[in-house]
Amino acid sequence: MATEEQSEGEVPAYESGRSDAICNFVICNDSSLRSQPIIFNPDFFVEKLRHEKPEVFTELVVSNITRLIDLPGTELAQLMGEVDLKLPGGAGPASGFFRSLMSLKRKEKGVVFGSPLTEEGIAQIYQLIEYLHKNLRVEGLFRVPGNSVRQQILRDALNNGMDIDLESGEFHSNDVATLLKMFLGELPEPLLTHKHFHVHLKIADLMQFDDKGNKTNVPDKQRQIEALQLLFLILPPPNRNLLKLLLDLLYQTAKKQDKNKMSAYNLALMFAPHVLWPKNVTANDLQENITKLNNGMAFMIKHSQKLFKAPAYIRECARLHYVGSRTQASKDDLDLAASCHTRSFQLARSQKWSRVDSCSHQEETQQRTEEALRELFQHVHNMPDSAKKKQLIRQFNKHSETQTPGREPSTPRVQKRTRSRSFSGLIKRRVPLKDPEFSCCPPSFLCRGPGVITAHREAWTCGLLAARRTVNAG
Repeated sequence: MATEEQSEGEVPAYESGRSDAICNFVICNDSSLRSQPIIFNPDFFVEKLRHEKPEVFTELVVSNITRLIDLPGTELAQLMGEVDLKLPGGAGPASGFFRSLMSLKRKEKGVVFGSPLTEEGIAQIYQLIEYLHKNLRVEGLFRVPGNSVRQQILRDALNNGMDIDLESGEFHSNDVATLLKMFLGELPEPLLTHKHFHVHLKIADLMQFDDKGNKTNVPDKQRQIEALQLLFLILPPPNRNLLKLLLDLLYQTAKKQDKNKMSAYNLALMFAPHVLWPKNVTANDLQENITKLNNGMAFMIKHSQKLFKAPAYIRECARLHYVGSRTQASKDDLDLAASCHTRSFQLARSQKWSRVDSCSHQEETQQRTEEALRELFQHVHNMPDSAKKKQLIRQFNKHSETQTPGREPSTPRVQKRTRSRSFSGLIKRRVPLKDPEFSCCPPSFLCRGPGVITAHREAWTCGLLAARRTVNAG
């Protein structure tokens, strides 16, 4: 999405690791299973919500997309599939000569080529992808065309659902690479669908802002990655699965560009027309958008290892939908709730330690007092019999009956505070003022923006009314 800091086609090396987290700690009574690793899927609740409640899931994702990208009514309706795509040049997805060409292709379409994308078709095409992963060093891969006769043999075999022995040496890597592009080119719509076309153009325009809030010409990569993560979540499952396989293949190909001479941008030029461009349009129809689309494809290849992970706040929203008492609708809600919970926890912890320190100090003081009284009583007891000794013993019995050294020390008496009948005193006891921002606001009041102030005002008013009723009752 515009110029990258890295050299053209360079792929970050740190993204080559597997995305699955493996946990070797297993709670299991079966000793035969303890040595087997468990693959933890952090997107479990995301996938569960997508399959069980697709409407709720789509609303959650789209609301966060519109938080990042300004989509007018028509473009938002296109994203939701409510209206058809309208291209800048005025051409439709299928018009004029191309409509008749499509009708001819439909007559020849088989199980895989020319048909709508299905999981069965992906299983057949995966044979090509798997073979290409083993032959990434071929110079000009995806650029040099293969032999048309061998390609037709492969095409017929795939349409018939056959397993192909690509390792036999009968086929060349360029045959397989060209056939993969041919398959994508004959899909009824681009891999990223017509509905998402305008959103990808908007993602290309996401730029950073300076300290004064002015838009710069520096691409905001983090926001672009986040927007693509959200957009990929609402792709049809077959499109999403094939896109992941394809981008991973192109990512690995770009890493071998010193051998195959195919950088990420060169690969983008080969695949953008099949992945991003609307079907049956020419370069003249797209005009200035061609550069955005090609750069966007290169960006997806370079950052492909990050794009198929749901954002953390989407994971949390999906989890709370099933295990939480309430659901948040966006990242802002989760940030606010997390801030509130953290601050409340810190306040509660500090109050707890304050109470512990206070109790420890009181116990220590009480212990020293009892020891001093015990020594004084022993001194008086050792005095010779006299009127003074009897007077002192009577004073001990009168004022320290519960603290006589001969008995077990009892719990120290706590002096009760004199009840304040003043209005301000009642407010101080009923409405805690240590943390006016959160202490008087229950979690159910939390919301974004001015709503927080309103919630605090309501909580404060309730405290005043309760205090006034207590004063009147007294």
